[in-house]
Amino acid sequence: MVANNGLANTFACETEISAIENERLSYSGYDIDEFMQQNCDFEEVIFLLWNHRLPTTEEYRLFLTRLRSQYGIGEAVEACLRIQCRQNLHPMSVLRSTVSLLGVFDKSAENTDLDSVYEQSIALQAKIPGIIAAFYRLRRGLDPIEPDPTIGIAENFLYMLNGERPSQTAVEALNRALILHADHELNASTFAARVCASTLSDVYSCITTAIGTLKGSLHGGANERVFDMLEEIDLVENAEAYITEKLNSKEKIMGFGHRVYTKVDPRQIYLKDMAKKMTQGTVDEKWFFISEEIERVIREKKDLIPNVDFYSATVYHVLGIDKDLFTLVFAMSRVSGWLAHVAEQKRDNHLIRPRSQYVGKRDRVYVSFDERESMV
Repeated sequence: MVANNGLANTFACETEISAIENERLSYSGYDIDEFMQQNCDFEEVIFLLWNHRLPTTEEYRLFLTRLRSQYGIGEAVEACLRIQCRQNLHPMSVLRSTVSLLGVFDKSAENTDLDSVYEQSIALQAKIPGIIAAFYRLRRGLDPIEPDPTIGIAENFLYMLNGERPSQTAVEALNRALILHADHELNASTFAARVCASTLSDVYSCITTAIGTLKGSLHGGANERVFDMLEEIDLVENAEAYITEKLNSKEKIMGFGHRVYTKVDPRQIYLKDMAKKMTQGTVDEKWFFISEEIERVIREKKDLIPNVDFYSATVYHVLGIDKDLFTLVFAMSRVSGWLAHVAEQKRDNHLIRPRSQYVGKRDRVYVSFDERESMV
């Protein structure tokens, strides 16, 4: 048995949720191009991921009603967020801890039958946008805004964030970004969620595990560091020298390269287009031009492709989202995929327990403390 560090190109499970094949991403058999061209809502994609089919008109109406009835986070969760705001915690740590608390407050949290899992999934999907928006406002000394149960997740999130009705362009951009981030086969956080689910743990523990995994800079945290880079460069004419210096120093350029895609990340195409449209003719246009120049330099020098994190950083910035909340918005979308995978794992469960290959010393003999002292 040979160790496969990083588990690259290893199939760990079978799934009907999403696939990456021939440099294309599909959700339950629908190429993501379909959702971008048809301008469908994020909620329709959630239903698809959870049920492996698109809803009928009546099913969709009932699904929206159930989701929107769970938007509110409640006074207890808000009180916990107020405390966490005073601790100067990393926002992803706040989200992780608050989602864990949702499990404490949910009396049905220990019920792991599939009907209970579905109800818990509805609550988690509905409440995470409110948690993020409330945290954003509380740390600025502002009161949280009550959600509007008559509007969708993308519009409602931007409304709760800023207290103003967002433009249709902003709603469309966030809705598309949420769809593009919804699921991505067996990425690190999804795998972590499935490992947790395979032990027959509860849904809240599975999602808390996934959030902790997404926090890492090599996974969800990359888009925040992309915008750090853009701010450091500041001017288009500085980009080539900056990137060249980083490459000569063997430093990793965030937002480039992918474990699965080699020619193009299909999600990046749409995010780049959104970044261009949203910044055109505005003061934020420089972020798009700097990004384009970085892309050119990296392609020429390293032949690496930009991934989903690269242009999403500019999109989120233009939407008025603080850069240290970028990964939380990623989680707001990806929880739809996590929940789909948790349910799928529970429907046909096998404990995920791989082996490790021992490479340390062997056949050592125990010696007493006195003998150890004499050996020093």
